[in-house]
Amino acid sequence: MFGRRPDGKRISSIDPIVRITPYLMPMRCDAQVFLEHKADYEMMARYIARKASEGQKVTFMQIIVAAYVRGVSQHPEINRFIKNKQYFSRNNLSVAYTILKEMQNHDSEETTVRVLFDPSDTLFDVRDRMNAAVEESRNAESGTFVDKLARAVLSVPGLPTLIVAVVRLLDRYGIAPRVLMDELPFYSSMFITNNASIGLHHVWHHIYNFGNVSMFIGMGSVLKEAVTDAEGKARMKRWLPVGITVDERVCSGAHYAAFFADVVRMLNHPELLEVPPEEVKYDPGVEYHVAKIKQA
Repeated sequence: MFGRRPDGKRISSIDPIVRITPYLMPMRCDAQVFLEHKADYEMMARYIARKASEGQKVTFMQIIVAAYVRGVSQHPEINRFIKNKQYFSRNNLSVAYTILKEMQNHDSEETTVRVLFDPSDTLFDVRDRMNAAVEESRNAESGTFVDKLARAVLSVPGLPTLIVAVVRLLDRYGIAPRVLMDELPFYSSMFITNNASIGLHHVWHHIYNFGNVSMFIGMGSVLKEAVTDAEGKARMKRWLPVGITVDERVCSGAHYAAFFADVVRMLNHPELLEVPPEEVKYDPGVEYHVAKIKQA
């Protein structure tokens, strides 16, 4: 309330044309915009192989998340969200994604993890945070907080409808319990799904009206496409398709364009992510940090 929430601070210094869009499109499903990018799979695969030979294991998904984190570090407008038609600058940089509790078993139960990042994180920091979150989730004998909450709510007929309605009401006015915003994946900067890991195509996933996720990224199975090289010879090239869904109300198209230009550059040159950014930019009055993971 009064301009502050547990997960952000209200901002008003926004272009009036952008600021009025929540009144014209009050729900995220009104304002979804769909984009597609075909990342250079071969270039990324060569980089991953080179790092593996140096003893540094990284994955395609970790590179994409690291590129997103780096993009937000330079374009903080992307990390905003809208609630009750008001703009808020998020006071964390978080990514959520679903994993199988047993990696090699497609019949295994799923769970969702939410990982906090520091805007200064390198690719290796991102990797370490994601690996630690997955390991902790898979080692939890009775499930994560989200698993336990879902079981408890679903144990009483009619309770889920009541609970969700109450949380929506409290969230609208910024007084929902902080523990929910810290644990539920619906209160994240970005949600990503790796459909390639289960052999599916990329998707343009909807953005949830519950919570405040402003971007959803869907990775898909590798595509092959005929291309012509510089000498005019045809060959098959492999791409990693990525479906992107964003809330267009969050910032101007120019901000989105600059953000995605940086992300694409990082995907094409992952080595740039090995060092911290020279400068981290924040919205005025909203600065956040997450301690680095100490290696044993």
